Amino acid sequence: MGFDEFVTGRGERLLRAAWLLTGDRHRAEDLVQTALTKCYARYDGDDDRYEAYVRTTMYRTYVSWWRRRSWHELPVERLPETGSGDDAREVRVDVARALWTLNRVQRAAVTLRYFDDLSVSQVAEALGIPLGTAKSHIHRGLTALRECGLIEEETIP
Repeated sequence: MGFDEFVTGRGERLLRAAWLLTGDRHRAEDLVQTALTKCYARYDGDDDRYEAYVRTTMYRTYVSWWRRRSWHELPVERLPETGSGDDAREVRVDVARALWTLNRVQRAAVTLRYFDDLSVSQVAEALGIPLGTAKSHIHRGLTALRECGLIEEETIP
């Protein structure tokens, strides 16, 4: 499998993760494209390992953009749809709204931990922050989501 096939097969998943971070389809596309450009020379045919590498690059790029404050968050009118059914759409809207109540680093940490199913140490590594800081961002993010009533106590540990 080549790089083009990788992008065709995994691009939508990468775009969805980027959208959860940025909240804007155009910025999400920019983020994925930037990460793929940075990682292009590292493609070795192992798609699973390469996807993890691209995701790490994507999250670090996102945090770098946030630190530079070179772009600002804007609300979106419509969420991208990936499934069918009204129930699934309502859940996606609720999740997106809940994530947008968090600051950028908390959103990135919670997204990595619970949407990409990474361990806390993997979250810290992906964001380039100490383990304790990653734990703190995840905890504070979940606490904020619970306090807003956007997630239930049993929904996420």
